[in-house]
Amino acid sequence: MTLLLLTHITSLLLDAQRFELWPFALMALAMIGLAFLMWFQVRNTKRLKSELKILKSVGRHNVEYEFVLEVMRLSIWHYETTTGVLTFEQDFREKGHKYFTNVNGMQMQESVNALDPRDADRVGKALSDLCQGRTSSYHEIYRVMVPYDNSFYWEESYATIAERDADGKPTKIIGTTMRIDERKAMEEALVQARNRAEESDRLKTAFIANMSHEIRTPLNAIVGFTAVLPDIKDDAERQGILDLVNENTQKLLHIVDDVVNISKIESGQEQLVMSTFDLNTVLVEAMSMFADKLKAGIEMTATFPLENLTITTDMIRLSTIIKHLISNAAKFTNQGSIEVGYDMPVDRRVQIWVRDTGKGIAEENFERVFERFFKVDEFIPGAGLGLSICRVMAYSLGGDVTIESKLGEGSVFKVDIPIK
Repeated sequence: MTLLLLTHITSLLLDAQRFELWPFALMALAMIGLAFLMWFQVRNTKRLKSELKILKSVGRHNVEYEFVLEVMRLSIWHYETTTGVLTFEQDFREKGHKYFTNVNGMQMQESVNALDPRDADRVGKALSDLCQGRTSSYHEIYRVMVPYDNSFYWEESYATIAERDADGKPTKIIGTTMRIDERKAMEEALVQARNRAEESDRLKTAFIANMSHEIRTPLNAIVGFTAVLPDIKDDAERQGILDLVNENTQKLLHIVDDVVNISKIESGQEQLVMSTFDLNTVLVEAMSMFADKLKAGIEMTATFPLENLTITTDMIRLSTIIKHLISNAAKFTNQGSIEVGYDMPVDRRVQIWVRDTGKGIAEENFERVFERFFKVDEFIPGAGLGLSICRVMAYSLGGDVTIESKLGEGSVFKVDIPIK
């Protein structure tokens, strides 16, 4: 088309020269040139507008792309299999001394070496399979060790093959990595919730099994002795039966009280009632309740470093704890002694203890004895709630109950509480 236009213009110039029409020819030529320039400018402007629109679109997409990466705290990386170099295009993960820092140009093995030993071999093999072309994609969740620390954090990575050589072998891997500590924390919380639900179900089953046995035993005695009571004519024998009925009634009430007490405390329905009193007096009163219930030959003694020790706490709860500990010592002590006392207060705290020469407890059961319904000896009467109640009550007072024991030598239960 341009060639035809030039031919036509040349023809016009020749004709103009022949007829002396140069001025008009030049004017026409100028007009044609101007029209051509205008056409070219319009076309070029349209092309520039189109390219500008594309650039704006690409720019907007890049901004959106980076925004998504930043919000999700992702990193985008490339791995050249021929050089073994790892390059990070974008990295919006958290940074600092608590995290391992990936550096452009580092080798992939350096990154793998930073992982937790429990995950390093697995992740390294998965990456190797991808780089060798044995797999087409990669997805791993792993722990990364914190530098100069024994802690770790969680990451999740995806990768795929971006480029291959003429033989089809991978030459470039592209991947993304993100930290997933929050997700793992949620998963852990769900697991713990499930475990608590299972534990609750187990405790319910244990409660029913234990209560059915513990309640049935005194109840059978009460019902049985009450049934034969009208037929007993001898006053002494009749009184003996009444004493047995009363003893089993107290056992039944004690079991019910234990269940109610631990339920109230854990549900928060029972509030602390703080009062000021003499600790020696409370301990002596608790000891007197069991003086005539000890097995033959067992001696109970008190060791108080002070004649009087005035403390402020919930007297009823502290008294209940001491009574449970003395009762527990009395059950498992067949010979020797039971000693009740406390140490000199330190930093407004006092440690009360009950020491016995009973059977003792194996070290692996030191914490289990505080679980509900756990019994070291199934043949010893009791619902397995006493020590659990002691610890719950001690916690409510701002303290704790601990144990020191050796099989065959005895045990020491210690209650440490603030005394205001």
